[in-house]
Amino acid sequence: MKKREPIGLDFMVDKLTNSIENVVTGDAFSTEVSRLTSKDLKSVTKANGWLFNWRSEMEDPVREVYKLTIRQSPLVIQGLISLQVKFDHVYMHLLESAHFNRGKTKVYVGVPGNLVAFACVLSFQFGHEGNVAFHSKTQLVRHYEESLGASHFGGRLMTLETVAAIRLVKKYYES
Repeated sequence: MKKREPIGLDFMVDKLTNSIENVVTGDAFSTEVSRLTSKDLKSVTKANGWLFNWRSEMEDPVREVYKLTIRQSPLVIQGLISLQVKFDHVYMHLLESAHFNRGKTKVYVGVPGNLVAFACVLSFQFGHEGNVAFHSKTQLVRHYEESLGASHFGGRLMTLETVAAIRLVKKYYES
């Protein structure tokens, strides 16, 4: 398989919550992150409002794709993330909120932060001290610094180091 150039991520961290929250009611819902299955692929297509080719992500042998769902509604995917565990960090290739969780009419806030926190958890589990890296769209560098505590490493490369990772993990997994 030929090597793909990194995509600059352009997710917006709308709010750091302790789960995900309904925009209208403010109700919080417990979430779960699990691997995306081949059965799930039928619902995460461009025809269903997804922007990226998640089948291609799943077929890449070095990447793992995870889905975020609400515990009480496990069939409705709220967001997706494609990760690669490297020798000293976890790399985020893609992150996407479901179409109904984007823009001014979104149903839930907290999806992107929840998925990034999961990447940090995975990094800790692999002994990488919470270190996570990703490439950003240039115009979002400051947004990720302010919302996630990410550091601008150079070019479009962003990193989340231990202190920022602990903050995110505590927010989403220890509340």
